[in-house]
Amino acid sequence: MKAKALLILMIFNISTFFGQETFPLNGVKDNFNPIYAFTNAHIFITPEKKIKNGTLIVQDGKVIAADTNLIIPKDAIIKNLNGEYIYPSFIDLYSDYGIKKPIKKERKSRSPQYKSDKIGAYHWNQAIHPETQASHTFAYNKKKSEDLLHIGFGAVLTHIHDGIMRGTGTFVLLSDESTHENMIYEKAASFYSFNKGTSQQRYPTSLMGSIALIKQTLLDAEWYEKQTKQTNLSYINYNLQKDLPQIFQANNVLDYQRIYKISDEFEIDFLIKGNGKEYSRIEEVKETGFSVIIPINFPKAYDVSNPESTEWITLNELKEWELSPYNPKILSDNNINFCITSFDSENKKDFLKNLRLSIKKGLKKSEALASLTTRPASLLNASDKIGTLENGKIANFIISSDDIFEEGVIYENWVNGVKHIINKRKIKNIAGHYTFNSAGNSTSAVIKGNSDKVKVTITSIDSLPLITKIHDKKINFSLANGEFRATGDIINNDSISGYYQNSKGEFFDFLLLKDSSFTNDLKKETVVSKAQNNIPSVWFPNKAHGFKRLPVQKSIVFKNATVWTNEKDGILINTDVIIHQGKIIAIGTLLNPLEYLENDDYQVVNASNLHLTSGIIDEHSHIAISRGVNESSQAVTAEVSIADVINPEDHNIYRQLAGGTVAAQLLHGSANPIGGRSAIVKLNWGYSAEEMKIKNSKGFIKFALGENVKQSNWGAFETIRFPQSRMGVEQVFYDAFYRAKEYQKNWNNYNKLSLRERRNTLAPREDIELNVLVEILQSERFITCHSYVQSEINMLMHVADSMGFKINTFTHILEGYKIADKMKEHGVGGSTFSDWWAYKFEVNDAIPYNASLLNDAGIVTAINSDDAEMGRRLNQEAAKAVKYGGSSEEDAWKMITLNPAKLLHLDDRMGSIAVGKDADVVLWTKNPLSVYAKVVQTYVDGKLMYDTKKDEEMRRRDLKERMRIIKLMSIDKNQDKKKPMVPKKEKLYHCCKIK
Repeated sequence: MKAKALLILMIFNISTFFGQETFPLNGVKDNFNPIYAFTNAHIFITPEKKIKNGTLIVQDGKVIAADTNLIIPKDAIIKNLNGEYIYPSFIDLYSDYGIKKPIKKERKSRSPQYKSDKIGAYHWNQAIHPETQASHTFAYNKKKSEDLLHIGFGAVLTHIHDGIMRGTGTFVLLSDESTHENMIYEKAASFYSFNKGTSQQRYPTSLMGSIALIKQTLLDAEWYEKQTKQTNLSYINYNLQKDLPQIFQANNVLDYQRIYKISDEFEIDFLIKGNGKEYSRIEEVKETGFSVIIPINFPKAYDVSNPESTEWITLNELKEWELSPYNPKILSDNNINFCITSFDSENKKDFLKNLRLSIKKGLKKSEALASLTTRPASLLNASDKIGTLENGKIANFIISSDDIFEEGVIYENWVNGVKHIINKRKIKNIAGHYTFNSAGNSTSAVIKGNSDKVKVTITSIDSLPLITKIHDKKINFSLANGEFRATGDIINNDSISGYYQNSKGEFFDFLLLKDSSFTNDLKKETVVSKAQNNIPSVWFPNKAHGFKRLPVQKSIVFKNATVWTNEKDGILINTDVIIHQGKIIAIGTLLNPLEYLENDDYQVVNASNLHLTSGIIDEHSHIAISRGVNESSQAVTAEVSIADVINPEDHNIYRQLAGGTVAAQLLHGSANPIGGRSAIVKLNWGYSAEEMKIKNSKGFIKFALGENVKQSNWGAFETIRFPQSRMGVEQVFYDAFYRAKEYQKNWNNYNKLSLRERRNTLAPREDIELNVLVEILQSERFITCHSYVQSEINMLMHVADSMGFKINTFTHILEGYKIADKMKEHGVGGSTFSDWWAYKFEVNDAIPYNASLLNDAGIVTAINSDDAEMGRRLNQEAAKAVKYGGSSEEDAWKMITLNPAKLLHLDDRMGSIAVGKDADVVLWTKNPLSVYAKVVQTYVDGKLMYDTKKDEEMRRRDLKERMRIIKLMSIDKNQDKKKPMVPKKEKLYHCCKIK
């Protein structure tokens, strides 16, 4: 009685509260406020709490109760579900529902746009607009609402998918009620991405530019809160959003680490919208600690019927096709908190099919349901309102014929207590053997067929099937002569209750009870499920030549090698070298390893007739960079950094290891006088971007001179960005460093204040660009400058001398031989091409003797690649210094090993075979300067990163893996939806590559 009274009280309170209106009434008020009771259902109150034969009671858009043995209010509308399933409706945290797609405005001017044309006190960059609010433009969209309702969703977090800082999203229900009733949270989350969207401003033109723009904006927003002299609506709105969930779109799984660095620096807990390939770098994803929103738009199979075009498919694409359905399970197995979105599904009808596929691949049903209900609700701080069928929650629920994660069909999707019919109810499979009970007698019966096409046979009436008709849950069956006519209700898939009339006109009740079904495929399904739970192996990286297990440091003894030491000892014959824990620990003849190693856990490599050298170091490289080598928008872009956009999956890493290259400086391009900061890396193939970076290396930045920076080779479109002349380039340098000196002075003055004075004084605005320039002035960051013409080289050395800093390296430096004496006086090194010339006007005076002449003049001289292809044969480029310039073999070899190490301030760790240096060593079949020399093995920090024999094994393994997956793809059932092949061109960056 007490439970009943409580239930009535809850109904009264909810009716009273939600009966209020804020709009004027036009007509007669509708006082109809029904109570619905859904009985005899399997109810998932939460992903963990399930009840059988339960009752769900709802009224006024709220759940009143869900339990077994509930007392149903007398006025309730009762719906007997006869064993159907009820789940909380799904929640999607990444949607554009109800939002018009952003469109780029047509620009009248043919010149690039450098300044914002947005009217108002907003951010200087149009890709930054935290003031945007989805709630201001949201409008009900019947078609998109129905698409989402049909796959089980009842609420979505929608936002405007445009820009880098996108503003707030709004959390809405998917009903066709008024917007006021559908909007749960006006401002539910703040959104970010690395894509500038419809903004036509030049900045940013690269991924690293987007990252720098975000960081600077976050610094500016923090500074803005403390100042009082200006109003900026963008910063005001951003600062008001800081307590909301922060959702960041990751286009690539490599973006996780990039976002994590922003998160760590600015103490923001991001929720990541992933791309479904998290499995490929699961440890990196796990280390971030981020919660993840993942799509399940699995790649479609390719049409592999043509063996020629099938060769265009990479092994990486084949493995993605096979592994993608396992992504949710892999996330779950690694205890990563994830939600599922329908957003990236090309066809919303594929969503449930793909979800079920992931469950067949091993994802637990409870995990799937949580990822669509309780987790998204929790991440939005909306668990008190939605996500379960607990008392007082919004009445969002779906009714399905059976287990929705198997073959269940959604019949209804109730949103805010309002029914939406999704599919008409179909009769479950009632086929089987029955007993026909009537008037105290029983006889056998058989029902054959499925769905709405069945035939009933009752042994005692006729040996042939009766005329059978079925509609909804009603079934009629009769004799052709009319002497027996029956009608009944299909109660569930194992009983039919009704009555019949005989030839005398008498009526009798009957009950058909199922004894057994015809087949039982449960055992077969279980076997299939277990077979599919074997997750295919993920390689590092997950592509051709990827490692099944990452190489680790080992103790190696190289016996009887010809060792090119690059030290005063020169080239040693029949010499042993021992490496241990990533370092060179011994060099000598007939070494006893046990004198240097603690135990006999070492490998011996017979290096007789082989040459052992230090690994090649490429001072100027553009491999392994993601989404842009140039931030070409502004003349000074010191705020950007290649270190933010390292691509550890670039296949050129492996290729260059095969050519003996172990390390490289990844440089910004040459689009600006002052470009971006560089990344100095070791070529650790298979490892993460962070693991590639050389720890505690000095900071470098790219400067540039000549045609590229003044844009004379950019075409007629680019004519308004300063500088447009070589004279202007000089002024850019002066202006930048004058600003940096003033900035440094302001900070010095502030730092001199006492703590009490600082509390009452606004600190200078922190500027990442100027921070970097100050580092140059303080000799904490070093310049590598793209250069060709002697006049400009002289100019920059003069600028540096007058402003109090030094140029570290002139790269290219093709006219360096003309001014070697001045370079020597300034103390600058040169990193040049071996024999490139005549590819543009600036290099008309280039000569193949340049490297040798610079070296002979006492300049630290290196030979670089600036090219992915050349980076794997730098040994042959160095040999040209012997051919053309008459350099000694040892001097030539130093040009690609010790000398670049000196230019990068790494010669205490790399560049020669010496005790204590990093174990970056290469074994060659011949003299490494010979065009016939081949690499046998390449070690990086004592890890075997390339081996000729293992490479051959990998090739055989990769082919076997290709053919295995192609076979699976060939028998894929979705024949009509298979993707055609398109040949893909590898994207390679050079200095002048703008996009």
